[in-house]
Amino acid sequence: INLIVAGSVNTLMNKIFKDKKQPLFGRQTETIHVRPFKPSVLKEIMSEYCPDYKKSDLLALYTLTGGVAKYVELFIDRKKFTEKKMMDMFFERDSYFLPEGKNMLVDEFGKDYGIYFSILTLIAQGKNTRSELENALNIKELSGYLKNLSEEYGLISKMQPIYEKSSNKNVHYAINDQFLKFWFRFIYKYTHIIEAGGNDKLKAIAERDFTTVSEKSLESYFNEVLKESGAYTRLGYWHDRKGENEIDIVTEDELDNKIEFIEVKRQVKNFDENILKAKSELFFKAVGSFKRYEIIYRGLSIEDM
Repeated sequence: INLIVAGSVNTLMNKIFKDKKQPLFGRQTETIHVRPFKPSVLKEIMSEYCPDYKKSDLLALYTLTGGVAKYVELFIDRKKFTEKKMMDMFFERDSYFLPEGKNMLVDEFGKDYGIYFSILTLIAQGKNTRSELENALNIKELSGYLKNLSEEYGLISKMQPIYEKSSNKNVHYAINDQFLKFWFRFIYKYTHIIEAGGNDKLKAIAERDFTTVSEKSLESYFNEVLKESGAYTRLGYWHDRKGENEIDIVTEDELDNKIEFIEVKRQVKNFDENILKAKSELFFKAVGSFKRYEIIYRGLSIEDM
């Protein structure tokens, strides 16, 4: 017998195969996690269906779908290949996307979905440390909820600056899924606007903030591109203890003795190599020198997608 079990509710799949009291506990031969399309695949799709696409259109597709096959398919089937058409479809009155976040997660979270949704909304807005979240929600202890979101549901990651030695210092939380980042930032936060029939008003808010939001997506996009290349032994970001100086991407190749500092900007004209070099000096003071390493400084923009 070859039995294949497919499911989309993470907690239920964990219960079936990881709960010691369940008859299928430990019996699976293999577990496959279906992951989103990689950036290279998204580029192939856009090239095939819209050969003259702009880089901003590719960034919009990544920001709104994160490469999830179902979401990409919805846009492609309806020939929504430009940023404007994607945004129009996303916010239309009977859009598939508007209830999707809630439909996806209510069963996962059960009766506690309200607190989990509030945490994810705050993280999507940039409040990403435990103290910021606890202060915003007026709750003294959120560690259990954050642990569940990270380990049980796999929805957030515990982020720390590269080379941070302590596992508990400088911890920031980030939503893993690009679609959910956008959904909690604009849809769940502004549910009252949708209920009032103000879909066009909400789309205007999203369009107003899209440059800022998509620039963060651009960082995630290039992180995925660099991971896909397999060229590095270590990859992450860095900021100082006060959070005043930040380097978007730091890569290390321990075989070829190279360290690279990368700044991500939507527009290439906004990249200043001298500022990046100044930040790298602070990095070396905090982390230590990399003797006999080749040091590379690079700016990446939407044109490099």
